[in-house]
Amino acid sequence: MALLSVRDLQVDFTTRNGRVTAVNKISFDVESGKITAIIGESGSGKSVACYSLLGLLPSPPASVECGTALFEGRDLLAMSEAQLREIRGRDIAMIFQDPMTCLNPYMTVGDQLVEPLVYHGKVSKAVARERALELLGEVGMREPAATIDQYPHQFSGGMRQRVMIAMALINEPKLLIADEPTTALDVTIQAQILKLVAELQHKRNIGVIFISHDLSVVADIADEIVVMEKGQLVERGDRAAIFERAQHPYTRKLLDAIPAGSKAVSSEARDDLITVSHLCTWFGQGRGREPLRAVDDVSFTIQRGEVLGLVGESGSGKSTIGRSLLRLVPITSGEVLFDGTDVTALEGVALKQMRRRMQMIFQDPYASLNPRMSVYDALAEPLLLHGIESRKTVEQGVLKLMDDVGLARAFVRKYPHEFSGGQRQRIAIGRALATRPEFVVADEPVSALDVTIQAQILDLMLELGREYGLTMLFVSHDLAVVRHIADRILVLYKGKVVEQGTGEALFERPQQEYTRQLLQSIPGRLLLA
Repeated sequence: MALLSVRDLQVDFTTRNGRVTAVNKISFDVESGKITAIIGESGSGKSVACYSLLGLLPSPPASVECGTALFEGRDLLAMSEAQLREIRGRDIAMIFQDPMTCLNPYMTVGDQLVEPLVYHGKVSKAVARERALELLGEVGMREPAATIDQYPHQFSGGMRQRVMIAMALINEPKLLIADEPTTALDVTIQAQILKLVAELQHKRNIGVIFISHDLSVVADIADEIVVMEKGQLVERGDRAAIFERAQHPYTRKLLDAIPAGSKAVSSEARDDLITVSHLCTWFGQGRGREPLRAVDDVSFTIQRGEVLGLVGESGSGKSTIGRSLLRLVPITSGEVLFDGTDVTALEGVALKQMRRRMQMIFQDPYASLNPRMSVYDALAEPLLLHGIESRKTVEQGVLKLMDDVGLARAFVRKYPHEFSGGQRQRIAIGRALATRPEFVVADEPVSALDVTIQAQILDLMLELGREYGLTMLFVSHDLAVVRHIADRILVLYKGKVVEQGTGEALFERPQQEYTRQLLQSIPGRLLLA
């Protein structure tokens, strides 16, 4: 008998335009000691389906129209709020996607771990604290006794996710729901979290629902895979059936979107557009403090028309290098030559003129686009600021950019919040291209996107690179993505370049142990061969 058996679940939302079916009569099972992965793009209904089981959807506008969800023989959908409150956090626990927004910033990690155990387990705070210390060690937190009294903001993303896992497991639940627990984490941290979830699931014999948009993430851990598209369950099966014998076109689309293979590298000789020599960017200097050496004596070149990939974990200095090249952060020492001009020596008007030739695509387009400016205004601003278009011709320039990045002209008067993540990233790319730059720094432009949208953005960037003759520095923590788009790759570790070469060379013949660790951390490595 299955631990959880969901049958004909339908969830609707009431909107201004009427009722919308978010989950359309889906059925699946979860067994003890097994991992069932629910896969699909954003908006496919994965999270809505799971949240509805525990009464976590706002009502209204959400409503469960029909279906059953038998958990150990009891129907979750027929329970009262008081009954669900007894089950949530005790028998069924949840790991949410963004731990920073789910952890209370005013409470220490220890207090947040103790709270559910005291509430559900009816034990003293002293006993609960001992259990919390034990569990922090079990999920791989270093020095639990020292970290238990710290606050969430004092932890890295991976450490916060470990705290969330500990909190979910502290009452030893029978079912664990993990909602995109590794999205936007470094590949090494992601690998650790995936391994941790699998180990705890085997050790405790719990059933797991693992929600993700990325098939490669679940390739190594899932026993059963459920594929959802637009609220419909389109395919289900074991790991071998999905990865080797996928039947539905949507499943094959998700598989095809996983970046694989190395970019074909041109052997054509090209001159250097950018030469970086002994670049150092340090933070927190002065008053006798040891500075943070974010970038420490880095040298490299980027050829004209080349895409140079820059990979490494968070904190390795990748983004700081990109910002240093564009003079968006103060450089401590070193030289950056752009087409023979020393960028580090430029000031005022000269620097402004140079920045027209050098642009940046930021990681989070929602944060980098002004929410009060329409798409038209956002794209028109750089065209007018740099005198590329006049007031009379700016509209045609804006529409040309919309065409270039694959957005309908009818969207030009909309605002950023009215677009999806992939569409916002297209707007950010269009804004960066508005000045017709020769060089673009792309800082993690696809890290938090669905794999299908990620594939579209990567193809778009390659196409625009060829059309505009762009030279690009592509920053990412994902070697598989960089391998797909870059001509050469630099591997960065603690502010220093430890290895460089073509994607094929790094994947097949890595020289450094750190590079090998990055490669071994890539989820679904067999799919990328």
